[in-house]
Amino acid sequence: MFKDLEFEPNGLGGVGAHHTFENGVTISVQASKFNYCTPRENLPSHSLYASFEVALWDDNGWLTRNYFPNINDDVLPMQGREDIDELINKLNK
Repeated sequence: MFKDLEFEPNGLGGVGAHHTFENGVTISVQASKFNYCTPRENLPSHSLYASFEVALWDDNGWLTRNYFPNINDDVLPMQGREDIDELINKLNK
């Protein structure tokens, strides 16, 4: 779940977290002035963001579009905590 992700400074001035599931899929949750998040600023804690940029991949490459075929990018913009929880639940199945 979102609350279980371990956020660290992401090198872009904001924060980010990665988690790899048993099926080999990695989720990336990022927030900074360079990511599609709210607010689009560099802040020191994930608790200060309302939404995040999310991406999925495995050893073979990007998977975001496999899970979200209606998007035209490898990242999902502006995902809230509940959206991320739904995605994590899907990935855990």
